[in-house]
Amino acid sequence: QVQLVESGGGLVQAGDSLRLSCAASGRTFNSNTMGMGWFRQAPGKEREFVATISSSGGTTYYADSVKGRFTISRDNAKNTVYLQIDSLKPGDTAVYFCAAAATASLLRAGISVYWGQGTQVTVSS
Repeated sequence: QVQLVESGGGLVQAGDSLRLSCAASGRTFNSNTMGMGWFRQAPGKEREFVATISSSGGTTYYADSVKGRFTISRDNAKNTVYLQIDSLKPGDTAVYFCAAAATASLLRAGISVYWGQGTQVTVSS
């Protein structure tokens, strides 16, 4: 079992920055081997990929729509993954979900993914 708990969401203004955190735990969670990432779901839309990071933190992938503004990182000693969001736009309004899988590739493929409950980010113009 893997438990993922997100935090850091809230109501912000366009142009602000925000850092989301996701704390992982569970009997089968291994920060040294599992890929982690973030997805988001805007109102009325399907959940979409945002970013993933490899177990070592050495490889990251981003959706084209967030490149240059979002930064994913992780601290394996704390079993935590972060998403730094800069220059927030109203279009970034969504529920942001933390996710984990055996590898970052499997995570992007949506195979055997563990999900958090999500944290709401609302950006006002």
